[in-house]
Amino acid sequence: MQLSATDWRRRLGSRWWRGAAAALAGALPMLSLPAPSLWWFAYVALVPWILLARSAPTGRRAAYDGWLGGLGFMLAVHHWLLPSLHVFTFVIAALLGLLWAPWGWLIRRFLAGVPSPGKVVAALFVLPSGWLMVELVRSWEGLGGPWGLLGSSQWEVEPALRLASVGGVWLLSFLIVAVNVAVAVLVAIRRSRVPAVAGLVATAVATSAAWMWSPRPDADSQVRIAVVQPGPIDGADSGEKRFAREEALTRQLAGQDLDLVVWGESSVGFDLADRPDLADRIAALSREVGADIIVNVDARRSDQPGIYKSSVVVGPQGPTGDRYDKMRLVPFGEYVPFRSALGWATSVGKAAGEDRKRGTEQVVMNVGNGLRVGPMICFESAFPDMSRRLARDGAEVLLAQSSTSTFQQSWAPEQHASLAALRAAETGRPMVHSTLTGVSAVYGPSGERVGDWLGTSAGASAVYDVPLAGGVTPYARFGEWPVYAALLILAALCATEGARSLRIRRTVPPPHAPPARTAHESPARPGR
Repeated sequence: MQLSATDWRRRLGSRWWRGAAAALAGALPMLSLPAPSLWWFAYVALVPWILLARSAPTGRRAAYDGWLGGLGFMLAVHHWLLPSLHVFTFVIAALLGLLWAPWGWLIRRFLAGVPSPGKVVAALFVLPSGWLMVELVRSWEGLGGPWGLLGSSQWEVEPALRLASVGGVWLLSFLIVAVNVAVAVLVAIRRSRVPAVAGLVATAVATSAAWMWSPRPDADSQVRIAVVQPGPIDGADSGEKRFAREEALTRQLAGQDLDLVVWGESSVGFDLADRPDLADRIAALSREVGADIIVNVDARRSDQPGIYKSSVVVGPQGPTGDRYDKMRLVPFGEYVPFRSALGWATSVGKAAGEDRKRGTEQVVMNVGNGLRVGPMICFESAFPDMSRRLARDGAEVLLAQSSTSTFQQSWAPEQHASLAALRAAETGRPMVHSTLTGVSAVYGPSGERVGDWLGTSAGASAVYDVPLAGGVTPYARFGEWPVYAALLILAALCATEGARSLRIRRTVPPPHAPPARTAHESPARPGR
C-alpha cells in the first residue's frame, strides 16, 4: 500500500505514529558510531528528529517527541546490554530519554513555522548547547557514563581529532549538532537558508582554523609496549586457565627489548597477597622479558574488606607497591544503584550480586625504566576528565585495561577500543587499550592508530612501538570549555526569555471592568 504525502502527514499527526517516528529518528545517530565508514552520517542523522519536533502542534508535543527520540537513541546505543539487563534496559532508556524532552521543546521554540533569521542564528547556538547539557548529565557515572557521545563517532577523522585536542569530544558534539540544525533549516525553511549556510561556513572555518593553528604534539621518542590478550576462556577453573594462557603468551615476548607489558582487566582473579605463588610467577615473567608487567587484579582483598579491581605493577622482584583501585564502577555490572530498591535487577539479568569497592584517587605509576603511565580500568576510558587529569599529573602514556568478554558478539568491543583514539587526541598522550577478549588497540599522541588491532576471536600478544610526545593540548590546559560556553548560552537564553516575559506582562493593559453600581441604582428600562 502506497501512502501519499497527505496520508503520511495525517499519520504523523496521530499520537502513536508520531511517537514511533520519534523513537526511530532518535535511533538513527547510532549508525555512525560502530562503523568508521559512516562517520559522515552523524552530520545528518539528527535531521529527521529535528524536522519532526519543529512540526509539533504544541510545545508539549515537541517535548514528547524529544523524550521518545531520546528513548530510541539510548536503546540503539546500548542495545548490546539486552542479554545482561533484559527488560531493565527499556526502563533505563525510558528514564534517560526524558533528558531530551527540553531539547525537543527548544527545537519547536526556535524553528517552528517560518522563523526569522535571528531565530535561526540563535538556534545554531542554543540547540547544540541543549544537546551538550543532555550529554553532560547522562555522563554522570550513576546514569551510565559518557558512552556513545555523538562526538565519539569521529574517532577516525583526522580533522575531528585535531578539534578534540582543542575542546575535547564536547566540541565535536557541539559542532555536529550545529551542522544538523543548519541542514534541517536548508531542507525545510527556504526563507532562512542564508543563516543556515552561514552556520555551515562558520563550522568549516572553525575546523580549518583548528587544523592550521592548534598545537600538534611533537613525538620526541618512543617506547616498546606489549599487549597480552588471552582470548575467550570458558568452563571450570577459568581463572587458573586464563592465567596460564597469559603466562604462555607473555613468555613469547622474551628478547624483544620491551619497556612494559600490559595485561587486560580481571587478568588475575586472586589477590596477590593471598597467592604469593602467582606473584612469584609474574615476577619470573618480568625477569624473562626484561620489563615490568601491569596486571589487573579482580579479587577480594586480604588487607581491606570487599572486592576491588586494581591495576598492579609487578617487577622482577615482585609487586612494586604501585596500585590503582578502580574509582568509577559500571552501574549494574559492578554495583547496583540504590540496591535496596533496585536489587530485583539481579533476578532478571546479570547484575552484580555484590557491589565492588571504589578507589579514592587516580595514580600515575612509575615503571622500571622511568616511564610514567596513567592507568584506567574498563569504561573509565570513556570519561574525558580522567585521562585529562592523568596527563596533567605527568603521565607519558595512558593505559586502559578492559574486558568486554560478555559482549563479544556486539559492536561494543570496537566502540570501546575506539574511545582510546579520542582520549589520546584530547591529551596529546599515546594510549594503550588492552583487553581480555575484546579489541586491543594502541593510538599515538594525535589519535592515530599504531599497529593493528587484536581481534576478539583468539588469544594473542603483540608489541607496539609507541611514540611519546611533550607539550600540552588546549583541551588538557583549559578542560571542558565548550560545556561552560553552552551553560553561558543557555543562561543568556533564560535571562532573555525572563526579561521578555516580564516586559510583556508590564505592557499588557488591565482588563476593562464596568463601573460599579450602588444598591439603589437599577438598569434603565427600554422605552423610558
